[in-house]
Amino acid sequence: MSNEITPGTTERKSLIVGCGIAGPVLAMFLKRAGIDPVIYEGRPEPKDEAGFFLNLAPNGLDVLDTLGIKEDIEAVGTPTTSIVFQNHRAKRLGVLPETTTLLKRGLFNKALREAAIRSGVAIEFGKRLKDVEITPQRTVIARFEDGTEARGDFLMGCDGIHSQTRRSIMPNAPEPRYAGIIDTGGFTSTAGVPPSGGVMRMTFGTKGFFGYQVLSSGEIFWFQNSTQVTEPDRKKLEAIANDQYRQKLLDMHRRDHEPIAKIIRSTESRIGRWPSYDMLSLPTWHEGLVCLIGDAAHATLPSAGQGASMALEDAILLAKCLRDLPDAERAFAAFETLRKDRVEKLVKEARRNGSRKGPTNALTRGIRDLVLPFFLKMGAKNAQKAYSYRVSWDERVR
Repeated sequence: MSNEITPGTTERKSLIVGCGIAGPVLAMFLKRAGIDPVIYEGRPEPKDEAGFFLNLAPNGLDVLDTLGIKEDIEAVGTPTTSIVFQNHRAKRLGVLPETTTLLKRGLFNKALREAAIRSGVAIEFGKRLKDVEITPQRTVIARFEDGTEARGDFLMGCDGIHSQTRRSIMPNAPEPRYAGIIDTGGFTSTAGVPPSGGVMRMTFGTKGFFGYQVLSSGEIFWFQNSTQVTEPDRKKLEAIANDQYRQKLLDMHRRDHEPIAKIIRSTESRIGRWPSYDMLSLPTWHEGLVCLIGDAAHATLPSAGQGASMALEDAILLAKCLRDLPDAERAFAAFETLRKDRVEKLVKEARRNGSRKGPTNALTRGIRDLVLPFFLKMGAKNAQKAYSYRVSWDERVR
């Protein structure tokens, strides 16, 4: 029997900061639990063309299936069926079976937002959080930079790795760790690079790691990782002219196999570039009537392929805890207890994988090429374990 609570049977109101991935999904589950959610998004309006792409794993898709919106999401994505690893000379090093969905981040965000609106969730734009206050009357106040405020019974910070919610309630919390990696990404199409049939190819280049997948339409999704010891200034990195940055990538991959250079050279649209961060652990994910989820609480490097899926797992489990444990602070504590071990293991695994992508010399490349098949077997087992994780909405939290 379902544990659903009929909407309207409770007057509890939840404030949700952030309308990315976790926020809309959490809001939809809270509606099912009879809690009234309102999402506050800092951007003045949706930017559905913003961002690049991600892979959503089966464990994340299962959460969306529980909401009944899995097909909506799959409709704006494309399957990735396997990952082929190569060295800089195009020698095949191994294959990792993959059953994920490749999505443009903006289209993914749009589909989630529209599903939340259809379910009756209110979303307010232009509400960039300034600070949070927990009152003596056991309510929470969110104050925004435009001078307005909102009051609720509890607040959830779904506002990403550089979360203002976290800074507000935990000013002494550890900051995200710069991983020593610059991520780059783009979209293009070019003659002579045929559709890959669901295969994503990843290359350990001499000076950078490069991956791409060609859709049936001919559009190419590509990314690149390169190491940089000192953390760059984000604004200065963004300010580099596109042509200049393209040439930098071409220089980096001039000794690597085609079609890497062809893909980079053909990319006329904006090439994204950003420092990569993760965050292993906070002393706690909640403070009073405020709880953090997703990257605001625990952020993983992209090499895990689990960032979005972990946020979705957070959303369904936190909503269950609030449904079954009416005291918010008890619910937040249960949520953290149930989640922390799993996410910290995945963050650590992503750190290890990220460290293997850096530039190497001829000797270390040869050793890597010999041992990589062994690590891929381990990786396949770890991926399957992550993919098989499920959160049952009907099972009660006690």
